[in-house]
This record gives sequence, structure tokens and C-alpha cells, in this order.
Amino acid sequence: MGRTGRARTAAGPTLAVVAREAGVSVPTASKVVNGREDVAPETRRRVTEALDRLGYVRRHRFDGAGATPLVDLVVNTLDDSASGAVLHGAETAAHDAGLEVVVCAARTRTGSERPGRAWLERLVLRGSAGVLFHLAEPSPAQCVRLEQHRVPFALIDPACEPPSGAVSVGGANWQGGVTATEHLLALGHERVAVLAGPPGRTLSGRARLAGYRSALASAGVRHRPEYVRHADGTDDAAAGHVMRELLGLPEPPTAVFLCSDRMAPGVYGALAERGLRVPEDMSVVGFDDLPEARWLFPPLTTVRQPLAEMAATALHLLLRMREGHRPESTRTELSTRLVERASTAPPPAPPLGRPAAVLLGGAAPWREVSGPRPR
Repeated sequence: MGRTGRARTAAGPTLAVVAREAGVSVPTASKVVNGREDVAPETRRRVTEALDRLGYVRRHRFDGAGATPLVDLVVNTLDDSASGAVLHGAETAAHDAGLEVVVCAARTRTGSERPGRAWLERLVLRGSAGVLFHLAEPSPAQCVRLEQHRVPFALIDPACEPPSGAVSVGGANWQGGVTATEHLLALGHERVAVLAGPPGRTLSGRARLAGYRSALASAGVRHRPEYVRHADGTDDAAAGHVMRELLGLPEPPTAVFLCSDRMAPGVYGALAERGLRVPEDMSVVGFDDLPEARWLFPPLTTVRQPLAEMAATALHLLLRMREGHRPESTRTELSTRLVERASTAPPPAPPLGRPAAVLLGGAAPWREVSGPRPR
């Protein structure tokens, strides 16, 4: 039997066995286990590989100690209001369950969308009751480590396809896209554009765009490829640039569906540059119902995504998993709904005597494109 085989015991390997396996001292192995930073990267790699290989499992510090159990929330960044809504929902549900929340902002600490290994070691050491991930999906190796230590985790509004068997909670993004587009169609708009995020980047973005297309098809409205545009959903300047491109089309839209509220300031700004008004000249619908939607002028009609409720639902599922109960479905979807404000209205009427005119938004706001001149 090899060295690894001898290292395993009924109670699991000791730290001394892990240190011997990695070729380091016990204090050095202890530093890695405790998440200390004063360890060389190559040494940390050898120790963590030995921990994984031997199946080393640490005891939760709060077991029997009477300390308040903790739950970890990993968000991509704390610099936006979406993370604030998720934190509010998770903290409220955790408080009701007698838990406290530890927050990790992945992007601001590591520059990536995944928390580092030191974070995972600290999490296991302090005995987390579970982990919630919002737009910061764990790597396959981290999923394995969490499962080894019997730490349940759930994903809130995952950007990518969740790992096999992972529990996730999201909003009804496809239905939300349908609802936003149907609202504009019901007002009489037929030239409806959409500003989506980068092509294929997120599950939610793809679903919202599919909902837009489905609503057009159901209404018998012609799909215009030139009306489908993409921009970084977190960069309102990029959205403004795309809006200017739409205004420059021979037949520009009279309404636009934004797959993220964050695009709205850039779109409003691009319209204002052309002397165009919302909603008199262009109707705008967003998605998410972030606080920014209410601060705009006019306030933005948008599809509300229940971020706080999604976080609370994910925490309740987490606690059920900790008790040994797996949900019947790995995907839980909460409904979205339209919040009507002041940014949508029927399409502008053509100028008197020009029934086929369309809005351009340039120096001359209207242009005749077809139809006979009145006699």
C-alpha cells in the first residue's frame, strides 16, 4: 500500500499526516489550513493538494461552542444596487433563522469573478452553515471542496450554467422579456428594439432576449435583426452609443426594451442629445427594477426581478439542505412583473399631412419614407 493509502484512517488523516504528505512542517500546514497569507504559493499548492487527496476534514469551530452559526454570501461586487438588494434579502432571512451573514466581494478582492482558495479555507475553518453565490460562481474544484466538507451552497441568479446538481434560484427572465415587449406592443408600437448584454454571456440575458423575440412572433410583428443590439449591461455609456446607432437607422424604432436598468441613463442621455423626449418620442422599458429606475426622469417602466426574495429563498433552501433535505428541483424560479411608471406611451403620431413619416432624431426630426404627397 502506498503512502497515501497508509495515511487514511477511520477518523480521517491528521494534520501531521497532511504535512508529511506535502513535505512541509506541521506549523506550515496549519497556516494553510487556517487561511494564513504568509505561505509561499508553491508550498500552499502542495499542502492544498494533499488536503484534497487525503480528504482532510476540519471540525466546525462553532460546534458545541454556543457561537452564532454563520452563512457566507459571495457577491461579484458590492459596488452596485443589485448586490445591496441580495444582501438585504439574505440578511433578513438569516436573522429570522438565527444566523449571521459574512460577505465576500469577489471582484474587489481578487480582480476575478471567483473567490480565492484562501477564502475557502477560512470559510471551512470557521464552520460556515452554507454559502450563497450571487454572480460569482464557484469553480469545479471549489464545489468539490465544499461537498467534501459538507458545506451546502446555492446560486442566486447564476450568470452561467450551474454545476451539475447545484441548487439555484432565479427570476422568470424569459417571461419578463415577453411581458416588457407585450407592454410596448399593446401601446401600439411595432418598431420595438432591444438592447441586450454581450451575446450569449449570461443565462438571464439570453432568456430575456428570447422572450422579446417570442412576444414579437406571437403578435405577428416582423422581426428586424437591425433592432437587436448588444452592449455591456453595466456600462451606460456603451448603451448610449448603441442607442445613437439605432437612431441613425433609416427607420429607427419608436420603443426600446433594455435588458438591464443600468443601460437606461446612457439611453436617456443619447435621446436628450438629439432633442428627443421620453416617452413622447421614444418609449423605454427596463429590467430589474433597481433603485436607479425610480431616480431617472421620467421614472423608468421596468420588469421587477425579486432579488431580495430570491436571496431569501436561496437561504431557506440552504438550511433545508443542511438538514439533509434536497429540493425536488435544482432550479427555483420566482415570478417577475411589470412596474409601470412614466417612460412608456403610445408611439408618436406623424406630423399632420405626413402619414408615413418616421422619427429620426437628427436636425430634422421627421422624414417622409413612403406614400404619396398630399394634394
